[in-house]
Amino acid sequence: MHYYNEKDLKRFGEIGNFRSELAEKFFDYYNASTGEDGALTKREKALIALAVAHTKQCPYCIDAYTTACLENGANPDQMTEAIHVAAAMEAGITLVHGVQMHNALAKNGI
Repeated sequence: MHYYNEKDLKRFGEIGNFRSELAEKFFDYYNASTGEDGALTKREKALIALAVAHTKQCPYCIDAYTTACLENGANPDQMTEAIHVAAAMEAGITLVHGVQMHNALAKNGI
Protein backbone atom coordinates (compact mmCIF):
# COMPACT_ATOMS: atom_id res chain seq x y z
CA MET A 1 0.00 0.00 0.00
CA HIS A 2 1.18 3.49 -0.74
CA TYR A 3 -0.14 7.00 -0.24
CA TYR A 4 -1.13 7.56 -3.86
CA ASN A 5 -4.05 5.44 -5.00
CA GLU A 6 -5.09 6.03 -8.60
CA LYS A 7 -8.66 4.99 -7.71
CA ASP A 8 -8.87 8.14 -5.60
CA LEU A 9 -8.80 10.29 -8.74
CA LYS A 10 -12.34 9.12 -9.49
CA ARG A 11 -13.34 10.42 -6.03
CA PHE A 12 -12.35 14.02 -6.78
CA GLY A 13 -16.00 15.06 -6.74
CA GLU A 14 -16.05 14.27 -3.04
CA ILE A 15 -14.42 17.64 -2.41
CA GLY A 16 -18.03 18.81 -2.38
CA ASN A 17 -19.08 16.58 0.51
CA PHE A 18 -18.73 19.51 2.87
CA ARG A 19 -19.31 23.12 1.81
CA SER A 20 -20.66 21.99 -1.55
CA GLU A 21 -21.20 25.59 -2.65
CA LEU A 22 -17.43 26.12 -2.60
CA ALA A 23 -16.83 22.98 -4.65
CA GLU A 24 -19.45 24.15 -7.15
CA LYS A 25 -17.65 27.48 -7.53
CA PHE A 26 -14.36 25.66 -8.07
CA PHE A 27 -15.84 23.31 -10.68
CA ASP A 28 -17.55 26.21 -12.48
CA TYR A 29 -14.23 28.06 -12.67
CA TYR A 30 -12.28 24.92 -13.55
CA ASN A 31 -14.65 23.96 -16.36
CA ALA A 32 -14.78 27.50 -17.72
CA SER A 33 -10.98 27.60 -17.79
CA THR A 34 -10.25 24.14 -19.15
CA GLY A 35 -13.42 22.69 -20.62
CA GLU A 36 -13.77 24.38 -24.01
CA ASP A 37 -11.70 25.91 -26.75
CA GLY A 38 -11.15 29.60 -26.24
CA ALA A 39 -8.07 31.65 -27.02
CA LEU A 40 -6.30 28.33 -26.38
CA THR A 41 -7.47 24.98 -27.68
CA LYS A 42 -8.37 22.18 -25.28
CA ARG A 43 -5.21 20.41 -26.51
CA GLU A 44 -3.05 23.40 -25.60
CA LYS A 45 -4.75 23.71 -22.22
CA ALA A 46 -4.21 20.01 -21.53
CA LEU A 47 -0.51 20.33 -22.40
CA ILE A 48 -0.15 23.29 -20.04
CA ALA A 49 -1.96 21.38 -17.30
CA LEU A 50 0.26 18.34 -17.82
CA ALA A 51 3.37 20.49 -17.52
CA VAL A 52 2.08 22.16 -14.34
CA ALA A 53 1.12 18.76 -12.93
CA HIS A 54 4.73 17.67 -13.27
CA THR A 55 6.16 20.81 -11.66
CA LYS A 56 3.71 20.45 -8.78
CA GLN A 57 4.37 16.69 -8.72
CA CYS A 58 0.72 15.68 -8.53
CA PRO A 59 0.31 12.05 -9.61
CA TYR A 60 -3.46 12.45 -9.86
CA CYS A 61 -3.10 15.38 -12.25
CA ILE A 62 -0.36 13.64 -14.23
CA ASP A 63 -2.70 10.69 -14.78
CA ALA A 64 -5.68 12.89 -15.62
CA TYR A 65 -3.84 15.21 -17.98
CA THR A 66 -1.89 12.47 -19.74
CA THR A 67 -5.30 11.08 -20.68
CA ALA A 68 -6.69 14.55 -21.47
CA CYS A 69 -3.72 15.29 -23.73
CA LEU A 70 -4.26 12.08 -25.68
CA GLU A 71 -8.02 12.63 -25.90
CA ASN A 72 -7.44 16.13 -27.27
CA GLY A 73 -4.96 15.12 -29.94
CA ALA A 74 -1.59 15.67 -28.30
CA ASN A 75 1.09 13.12 -28.98
CA PRO A 76 3.84 11.79 -26.68
CA ASP A 77 6.49 14.03 -28.28
CA GLN A 78 4.40 17.14 -27.58
CA MET A 79 3.65 15.96 -24.06
CA THR A 80 7.32 15.30 -23.36
CA GLU A 81 8.33 18.67 -24.76
CA ALA A 82 5.75 20.40 -22.56
CA ILE A 83 7.27 18.71 -19.52
CA HIS A 84 10.75 19.83 -20.58
CA VAL A 85 9.54 23.42 -20.98
CA ALA A 86 8.15 23.27 -17.45
CA ALA A 87 11.37 21.76 -16.12
CA ALA A 88 13.46 24.44 -17.84
CA MET A 89 11.21 27.12 -16.35
CA GLU A 90 11.59 25.60 -12.89
CA ALA A 91 15.37 25.56 -13.31
CA GLY A 92 15.45 29.16 -14.52
CA ILE A 93 13.16 30.32 -11.75
CA THR A 94 15.44 28.68 -9.19
CA LEU A 95 18.62 30.02 -10.76
CA VAL A 96 17.45 33.61 -11.20
CA HIS A 97 16.97 33.76 -7.44
CA GLY A 98 20.75 33.41 -7.24
CA VAL A 99 20.75 37.17 -7.79
CA GLN A 100 19.32 37.45 -4.27
CA MET A 101 22.32 35.50 -3.01
CA HIS A 102 24.60 37.88 -4.92
CA ASN A 103 22.84 40.82 -3.26
CA ALA A 104 23.35 39.26 0.18
CA LEU A 105 26.99 38.54 -0.63
CA ALA A 106 27.47 42.17 -1.66
CA LYS A 107 25.96 43.33 1.66
CA ASN A 108 28.57 41.17 3.35
CA GLY A 109 31.38 42.73 1.33
CA ILE A 110 31.91 39.72 -0.90
